[in-house]
Amino acid sequence: MNTTSQVDGHTLTLLRNGGEYFPRLISAIDSAALSVYLETYIYAADATGRLVAEALQRAARRGAKVHLLLDGFGSSGLPPVQVDELRAAGVNVLWFRPEIARFKLRRYRLRRLHRKLAAVDGRIAFVGGINIIDDIPGGQLAAPRLDYAVEVRGDTAERVQAAMRRLWLLVSWTNFRRQREREKLQPAPARDAQPKVSFLLRDNLRHRRDIEQAYLEAISAAQREIVIANAYFLPGRVFRRALAQAVQRGVRVVLLLQGKVEYRLQHYAMLALYGELLGAGVEIHEYRTSFLHAKVAVVDGYWATVGSSNIDPFSLWLGREANLVVRDAEFAGALRASLAHEMALGAHLVTHFAWRRRGAMARLLMRASYGAVRLLTGLIGYARGRDDV
Repeated sequence: MNTTSQVDGHTLTLLRNGGEYFPRLISAIDSAALSVYLETYIYAADATGRLVAEALQRAARRGAKVHLLLDGFGSSGLPPVQVDELRAAGVNVLWFRPEIARFKLRRYRLRRLHRKLAAVDGRIAFVGGINIIDDIPGGQLAAPRLDYAVEVRGDTAERVQAAMRRLWLLVSWTNFRRQREREKLQPAPARDAQPKVSFLLRDNLRHRRDIEQAYLEAISAAQREIVIANAYFLPGRVFRRALAQAVQRGVRVVLLLQGKVEYRLQHYAMLALYGELLGAGVEIHEYRTSFLHAKVAVVDGYWATVGSSNIDPFSLWLGREANLVVRDAEFAGALRASLAHEMALGAHLVTHFAWRRRGAMARLLMRASYGAVRLLTGLIGYARGRDDV
């Protein structure tokens, strides 16, 4: 059940999974009078995609300016006829880095739009990790993906919309649509040094390490407990060292990670780090009920983050990501309680003793997968220089 907290002039509602998220998102879109912005990595041609599309079309027909920005790789399976339907109803649709040569290795291939954001009239925003896709993966899985989003009402909703508008304009210009968009690109609003509600971005210009740095600062300041739930956990040495140092200070460090194989390369690459993490005293719980898609954390029951950024090279080095950071005991406590519930009912504790009994072939597969991920991001992703859209 969703939980609402009042934090520094904001109303924050923690939403668990699509079952709580999509009704709130559609209700907000149906309330739009002026504008709707929606960004997603995956927009699926399924029942959920249809419901959201119908809400966007209703808003456009009422006269609201509706903007839908889709990642060119993650949403490439969306049929053109459905995009045409949206545009015919007045919805503005743009593609972030459309896939033209799908099987060709290109310099910026892995720089994707991984944000999952929505903003309505600058008064309601949604920040999280939930794509526009049916909640239950299907197949033999009857439980929904474990994921989170936050509905935001307050000043930060305006900041979310401003960030979405800036990216929309940038993509519009890159697609040679300057004459269709006459508004000027405005700088991001200034933020307090450490507000209770912070909206953080990751891009390849001024905000390359903002989300990672927020994690590292919270981990370094932790005194009691760190709980991180992450779908693809492949942190670099600095991040892993920070976790190990926290354990040495007496901090309980808990990771809730993917227990079911969804994408083999990333999954086995993640497993390659288990030995080091378990050896350092980190607790690892593997989520087995369904696919874990969450990208959240709670530190000392006070600092919390919910967003789109995994702790892996694709998110921390390449993708455009967005996270909300909240410094509030009530909000953080609700997120921690939800994670504790999921760990108790749907996760398996990995012990260091059992892990060391893995066979040589399994270890070889893990190391090879980890090396492949690092090589892949280095060769065709992490290219310094101008951040082309």
